Amino acid sequence: MATGKINVSVDNIFPLIKKFLYSDHEIFLRELISNATDATLKLKHLTSIGEAKVEYGNPIIEVKVDKKKKEIRIIDQGIGMTEEEVKKYINEVAFSGAEEFLDKYKDAGKDAGIIGHFGLGFYSAFMVADKVEIITKSYKDEPAVHWICDGSPEFSLKKAKKEERGTEIILHIADDEKEFLEGSKIRELLKKYNKFMPIPIKFGTRTETLPKPEDAKEDDPAPTKEVDDIINNPNPAWTKKPTDLEEEDYKNFYRELYPMQFEEPLFNIHLNVDYPFNLTGILYFPKLTNDLNIQKDRIQLYQNQVFVTDNVEGIVPEFLTMLRGVIDSPDIPLNVSRSYLQADGAVKKISSYITKKVADKLNSLFKNNREDFEKKWNDIKVVIEYGMLSEDKFFEKAEKFALYPTVDGEYLTFEELETKIKDSQTDKDDKIVILYASDKEAQHSYIEAAKAKNYTVLLMDSPIVPHLMQKLETAKEKISFARVDADHIDNLIKKEDTTISKLSDEEKEKLKGEVEKVIGEKSQYTVQLEAMDSSAQPFIITEPEFMRRMKDMQQTGGGGMFGMGNMPDMFNLVVNTNHELVSDILNTKTAKKRERLINQSLDLARLSKGLLKGEELTNFITRSYEMIK
Repeated sequence: MATGKINVSVDNIFPLIKKFLYSDHEIFLRELISNATDATLKLKHLTSIGEAKVEYGNPIIEVKVDKKKKEIRIIDQGIGMTEEEVKKYINEVAFSGAEEFLDKYKDAGKDAGIIGHFGLGFYSAFMVADKVEIITKSYKDEPAVHWICDGSPEFSLKKAKKEERGTEIILHIADDEKEFLEGSKIRELLKKYNKFMPIPIKFGTRTETLPKPEDAKEDDPAPTKEVDDIINNPNPAWTKKPTDLEEEDYKNFYRELYPMQFEEPLFNIHLNVDYPFNLTGILYFPKLTNDLNIQKDRIQLYQNQVFVTDNVEGIVPEFLTMLRGVIDSPDIPLNVSRSYLQADGAVKKISSYITKKVADKLNSLFKNNREDFEKKWNDIKVVIEYGMLSEDKFFEKAEKFALYPTVDGEYLTFEELETKIKDSQTDKDDKIVILYASDKEAQHSYIEAAKAKNYTVLLMDSPIVPHLMQKLETAKEKISFARVDADHIDNLIKKEDTTISKLSDEEKEKLKGEVEKVIGEKSQYTVQLEAMDSSAQPFIITEPEFMRRMKDMQQTGGGGMFGMGNMPDMFNLVVNTNHELVSDILNTKTAKKRERLINQSLDLARLSKGLLKGEELTNFITRSYEMIK
């Protein structure tokens, strides 16, 4: 038997491994099964090129837990190691970067994420074990060897009696890590990290029910047999060619990824690229709500079918983190910091590729079946609008398929919208004014006033619309957005022909004073006298577009940049000087009647705007009944 010291100049490497990797100690299983998978796939390659003169067969990886002995065993039927290879790969290579590791991570704390760096994957075993054994036999015709290390730099290496090719790793679990001796915990970790590993992973057995024999009686129990419990799917959908998959295959895989998700995805995007980097995956568009916060962290990132994380920020463009599915790339390191990811050139290319692929898929869906795309628009618009806002390249591509629905249920591309409204909604300054509503019910009277002039009103009700409108107004020439309740309709789209007021300047000044006296000095309303069509309402409450939009933007993030803090609600009270009722108010003989008429008109305007509530609404109803009497 040989004994020796692991080739590392720093004696306290093992306590450091335990300390630095502690926050991630459960991933020891991922690392050891990844190694077993590599060993098996290497054997497959060597047999396929004739270098290994052995039968590859149908190898599996087996995980065993012995609670009494406090052991976990991971057994593969892969390439195995000779004595020389154990010395090289376990005692030397694994620690060739140990000092560099110490320098780099001594101040990094728990989140350094260093598994996978400097060949330390195997040594993650020492996060949970106080002794580790390796019993291994190479595919070459050489004796098996047995390596033992107790978590110090000391090790022993001796001949072993193992007959079968492959490697068995035995972890003697430390007293403070006993949770890993629970079968349910190991099963949970295998499902989390190894659910789609390319080699079958056996963990115990399960009972399988067999068909009853033909001569069995009705109340005879069905026969059963014990079979290996293979806990992973070695051939998940994303590893196959799109041409080999039907729509049902994609749906079944979605259910496999999200067993507790009962709604079907709207559509999927199959990613498959091998240049200038390797990337495969399937992304799904789920039905989305308007709450942007609860959607994220549903995309799973894999490296060669090994689960890495479901926090894909920095790899997937932020607007697509609301999607679901899988991305697999060998070009993404298993554990790296987010700042590293965001600076990595390969990762940036991957992010750009995914953006392009998603845009191309959306465009083809729109072109091939516009009717179906329109039906799904409300469920996908948040992702697309967010993408247009945050990614310039996506914004350019979205020109072809982004839709702008009208309040009447018509869906238009921006080009179609522009063509439709150019003649009727161009103002005197040659600017196209795009009218929109954010709530069809609350803004009904304003919508109707716009439709009476044959104007088109869009329905734009997602939470990021204010930000998107800012972007569109900057990117396009001579357009502006105005919500239908931002002013009375003649002011929203100002034409040359202005209506003449029936009231003189003196009468207007008197009227304004009377209205301001009734609503009070501290009112949130700014009184504005306008000469409108006599058929327009006498009192209209409007919300100035700029201030209201800034307030909306502030609520969804971004308003703070304007330095406005928590902005109060601000309204204009527009009084139509050409309405008969307004003349009556002005000419009323008694102050009491004038005040009553102003209050009633104001409350009707507030009712139309959805601002009359609680006690004020009750008083208005009571007063209205009194007037009917």
